[in-house]
Amino acid sequence: MKKKVILFIVLAIFLTQMPLIGPYFSIVNTLIHETGHALMSIITGGKVQSISLFSNTEGVTLASHRYWLGGFLTSIAGYLFASFMAYLFLTLIYKRKSKYVLLILLGTLLISLLFWIRNAYGLFWILTIIAVFTWVLIKGSKKVLDYFALFITSLVLVESVTSSFEIMYLSFVSPSRAGDATNLANMTFLIPTLVWGVVFFIQALLFARLGLKRYF
Repeated sequence: MKKKVILFIVLAIFLTQMPLIGPYFSIVNTLIHETGHALMSIITGGKVQSISLFSNTEGVTLASHRYWLGGFLTSIAGYLFASFMAYLFLTLIYKRKSKYVLLILLGTLLISLLFWIRNAYGLFWILTIIAVFTWVLIKGSKKVLDYFALFITSLVLVESVTSSFEIMYLSFVSPSRAGDATNLANMTFLIPTLVWGVVFFIQALLFARLGLKRYF
């Protein structure tokens, strides 16, 4: 079991660095991240206009909020949600419920397609990835389901950590371009961008550690 997850994590690291195919698979984590924003916006009484996914793995959620707290929680939710989902998926695989990992992701894909994804690349990506997930769930053997779930989970785990590191790095070298960390700094005034960048990276490491500890 240990060798399998280590192998898939190494594969995910290698794959996400490849041109064209790497970004395509990395967008799984981007969608989870943006879904975190969207769900928190809805929970706090806001409205989600759209989610856009781009070929460079970036994503944008357009949402409106009635209150400051709703906007704050929505901004902080993306990285936390992606890290938590990596932990949840590892826990489900540990409990031999790999199929639930794929069902949760397929449900997320379908909801996003129906209500949020509107840009051209986002629609292309989500339709093709839905086709892949559906085929695996219908045609795949138990072993194929297990391996595919572990592969996707490894991608989400790796990307949740690396994307958080990238935001932390940007928060130090270019605070005005550090995405959610910049938004949170603008909203909180006294807490600078670099602090939010560090917070995002630390929480990603903690969830990754908890997930891997549980799996092993």
